[in-house]
Amino acid sequence: LVDAGHRAVIFDRFRGVQDTVVGEGTHFLIPWVQKPIIFDCRSRPRNIPVITGSKDLQNVNITLRILFRPVTAQLPRIFTSIGGDYDERVLPSITTEILKSVVARFDAGELITQRELVSRQVSEDLTERAATFGLILDDVSLTHLTFGKEFTEAVEMKQVAQQEAERARFIVEKAEQQKKAAVISAEGDSKAAELIANSLATAGDGLIELRKLEAAEDIAYQLSRSRNITYLPSGQSVL
Repeated sequence: LVDAGHRAVIFDRFRGVQDTVVGEGTHFLIPWVQKPIIFDCRSRPRNIPVITGSKDLQNVNITLRILFRPVTAQLPRIFTSIGGDYDERVLPSITTEILKSVVARFDAGELITQRELVSRQVSEDLTERAATFGLILDDVSLTHLTFGKEFTEAVEMKQVAQQEAERARFIVEKAEQQKKAAVISAEGDSKAAELIANSLATAGDGLIELRKLEAAEDIAYQLSRSRNITYLPSGQSVL
């Protein structure tokens, strides 16, 4: 009995592995002489971690997720040349080989900014390589990509330096604005003094007397609102 999504290869004790692949359903075998080897032909996932180096010699940790299945017509050859555990024998080796080859073409920065291109290149090369072993790859994707400790620390230091540069530029700009404000304030004071001097030269002491009266009026108003001050008329005797 061959379940759905599975295929069987018949091993005959006298003739060896048969070239005919048995499909789903119930089939008759010669007892003791023939034995079925069942293969799962549905797409199956597999995660393969690889540590490799980039073009600029940075350590890269990559995890590749693959959906694979065997070519049904090539199951007898796969069983004869590789074995029933073909995925354990083939996928880790060819995946490591292709990933090392592709990643070595890119710098660490390009692996981040051009991740789609890297994934597509890996998929194309790996699909072509797997086909020589009778395997079909339905999907290939990069699920994890990190760099070594040295590169990560270098990126963090660069970001800190950029932030410090931005802060220093802000301080410089703030100082420039304060300098401009001080200059404008000084120019305003100078202009006001010039106007007052011109007024005094034109009107004499009249402007000063006017300012004295305004000041006296303001002082009298403030004192009149205080509860602790009493005004007494001058020249009269008050108990």
